[in-house]
Amino acid sequence: MAWNEQGGGKDPWGGNRGGDSPPDIDEALRKLKEKFVGFGFGGGSSGSDGEGGGTGAGGKSLVGAAVLAILVLWAMAGAYQIDEKEQAVILRLGKYNTTVGPGLHWNPPLIDRVIKARVTEERQYSARGLMLTQDENIVELSLTVQYNIADAKAFILNIKDPEQTLQQATDSALRHVVGSSGLDDVISTGREQIAIATAQKLQDYLNVYDSGINVVKINIEQASPPTEVQAAYDDVIEAREDLERYINDAQAYSNGIIPQARGEAQRLREEAEGYKSQVVSKADGEAGRFLALYAEYKKAPEVTRERLYIDAMERVLTSSSKVLLDTKGSNNMLYLPLDKLMQGRDVTRQGNDLNDVNLDRVVDQVFERLQRNGGRQVEGRR
Repeated sequence: MAWNEQGGGKDPWGGNRGGDSPPDIDEALRKLKEKFVGFGFGGGSSGSDGEGGGTGAGGKSLVGAAVLAILVLWAMAGAYQIDEKEQAVILRLGKYNTTVGPGLHWNPPLIDRVIKARVTEERQYSARGLMLTQDENIVELSLTVQYNIADAKAFILNIKDPEQTLQQATDSALRHVVGSSGLDDVISTGREQIAIATAQKLQDYLNVYDSGINVVKINIEQASPPTEVQAAYDDVIEAREDLERYINDAQAYSNGIIPQARGEAQRLREEAEGYKSQVVSKADGEAGRFLALYAEYKKAPEVTRERLYIDAMERVLTSSSKVLLDTKGSNNMLYLPLDKLMQGRDVTRQGNDLNDVNLDRVVDQVFERLQRNGGRQVEGRR
């Protein structure tokens, strides 16, 4: 029989319903509260045996579901991913366990601690300060250190503050190298060597600390003397640049003049060889001509001697403007200054010097007049 029918049993609120009297609301709320409390702690409230057993089973199911949900969330919290540029150091219960690389990994939460580090990323650190050189001069330097992580375990676990350790080691290495160098080397000529030496010294320090840091490069961006003496050092640098320029100019002049001198020497040698060949050839020709002339002389000495005399006189008197006339059988010699005679005449209108045509004409006229007046044969004219 249903509880709401006539003569029914207990109502759902745990009490008897008699007649038409309304239920006790306070009592029903109290019992409902006790039931919910029983569900939370696995216990049941006072009532019939059937009702108590059903309440205990439902509480156990809820507890199991809650535990399972907690386990799922715990398992999901242990999954993580490592990027290509990273490595992860695993600490199990605070003690180093392993180092993992890129990929998807899982470690139990609350038991393992995962510390990630970007090992392939190139980092940069800048520093600036005043240094004392070997020759007791003060120089101001600014540099940049480029580095990366070579060992993730050493970088994370061996040093408490790797960045601060790097700064202090850089300052120590730079002061050591600058303190062993002169001011000129630091400011101008040896800056690159100082950067290389500082990087090597810094890496040695970091290896001693087992820091896991790898120094890639050190760039010295600026190296200058103190402001008070900056003008004097600018003059020194300018003078050094002038010296380099003069050396380069001298080298360029040397590179130009030496080949020119060698070419001139070669030209003189070749001209000397040519002159030598010319003289030798001419001497050989003269010797051959003399031998041929000697052979003809032995055949006809008188004719050859007269011919040689005439040729010699012709060569000597060719460029002369004076004429000497000798007649046969007479010791007198006639001298004709034709250059003086021809001055002022029309035949010399184009110049004061006699040409060959006019000279021959005058000589012919003189011969004709002498032959008519003297009646004697003229031996020759020169």
